Amino acid sequence: MKIHEYQAKEILSARGLPVEVGVVISELAQLDEALQKISSGPWVIKAQIHAGGRGKAGGVKLAKTTRETREWAKQILGMNLVSPQTGPQGKKVRKILIAPAVEYTRELYVSVVLDRKNQCPVFLYSTEGGVEIEELAATKPQAIQRVLIDPAQGMLPFQAREIYFNLNLPKENIAQGTKVFQRLVQTFLDLDLSLIEINPMVILKSGELFCLDAKIMFEDNGLLRHAEYLNMRDLDEEDPREMEAAKSGLSYISLNGDIGCLVNGAGLAMATADAIQYFGGTPANFLDVGGGASTASVTHAFKIILSDSRVKAILVNIFGGIMKCDVIAQGIIDAAKQVKLNVPLVIRLEGTNVDKGKELLKSSSLNYKFADSLNTAAKEVVLAVQGANV
Repeated sequence: MKIHEYQAKEILSARGLPVEVGVVISELAQLDEALQKISSGPWVIKAQIHAGGRGKAGGVKLAKTTRETREWAKQILGMNLVSPQTGPQGKKVRKILIAPAVEYTRELYVSVVLDRKNQCPVFLYSTEGGVEIEELAATKPQAIQRVLIDPAQGMLPFQAREIYFNLNLPKENIAQGTKVFQRLVQTFLDLDLSLIEINPMVILKSGELFCLDAKIMFEDNGLLRHAEYLNMRDLDEEDPREMEAAKSGLSYISLNGDIGCLVNGAGLAMATADAIQYFGGTPANFLDVGGGASTASVTHAFKIILSDSRVKAILVNIFGGIMKCDVIAQGIIDAAKQVKLNVPLVIRLEGTNVDKGKELLKSSSLNYKFADSLNTAAKEVVLAVQGANV
């Protein structure tokens, strides 16, 4: 679960980290009251969306006067902000954060994420903050340093000191700086986060560290232990298809392609996406119906795929184990009856009750192509899309 910057700052502030939360507004009428709650300018106006790259996209502005603040607030609030992380469709800005501008001498980058290879959290840091970490990782990977964290102990004092000195920070503020690093790691562990990122973390004129920006992502599987943060979910920022799928126990993630995928099993779903891309296509989604799906849930999954206007063809790839092929087949047939199917359909079935599934499909009036292998299925669905584009 993603949350907004201002929400992340509220969490960090409550845990004793150096941060200025600011004031959030969703209407221009709230601006005067917001400015009264903040010290005198200059101010920073920041778009609140679940995506990075806001500054380059025009979603972060500095205002020296209340007049400038009003002008920037009017421009940013309600704009459709397009950044590399939003995709070409962009995101509508429904809230803006207004905070006092902070004077600082240097920018750093720090974050805590999960290192899946080593099966533990890793603390990432760099002297080059304020830039997109993906860009930095691609162009200067040596600029990013890593420290593996024992989840049972958190960040140890010697690790915090080593990071502090590697960042060439002033020795007189080492107590404050190391405490900041340790508290960030402990916040990550205590709240079952999948990401906590401060970019930039800045050095104030006093030499102390300060969290100028903040990004937090909760691990969905850990949210049951942190129900108090569920109200931070912003449904306006969520993909409606993903929310609808979650209600039915389906694992659905929107992607940027035009080939809808209905698969059982996460590994098979990723292999299917890889095969589609290998033959020159692009998947429109990741959709795992799971091992115990019913005809009703398969029908619902099909409807969700077809609700995406970008989808130009659908690939069903099922390997029956617990999930029976005849259940999938009946779900596809039922969905086709309820939703107008006007795109090519390629089906590959293997495993439990595959013959029953094939018979159900053959006896139906469904227009589809059957494939005996994943490669054949992927090739067929890509050709179908290419034909549609001619």
